[in-house]
Amino acid sequence: MNTKINFKRVNNDVNGNPRYVCHFLELLTDKEQDEIKANARPFQFVTDMYNEAVFKARKIGGKKYRGKDFGGGIVFQSYNIYDTEKQINEVKS
Repeated sequence: MNTKINFKRVNNDVNGNPRYVCHFLELLTDKEQDEIKANARPFQFVTDMYNEAVFKARKIGGKKYRGKDFGGGIVFQSYNIYDTEKQINEVKS
């Protein structure tokens, strides 16, 4: 299952390393999204899905993106975005 992930290039970090942001739903399968929706309190499922995606992203070096230009994003510092995409697909499976 190798899907194309849409990354947005953002400003480099303070050390000059390139950073890329993707939407948090890129890290969750449809099955996981449905399970979270079924078990969440009303109007809480988006927050629960975001927290699960951040938990998965941290395993491969991702963090919450706190910039105002991209809400609900996960940021990755990467010189090889194709390798990052491969890691995301492995964590997603």
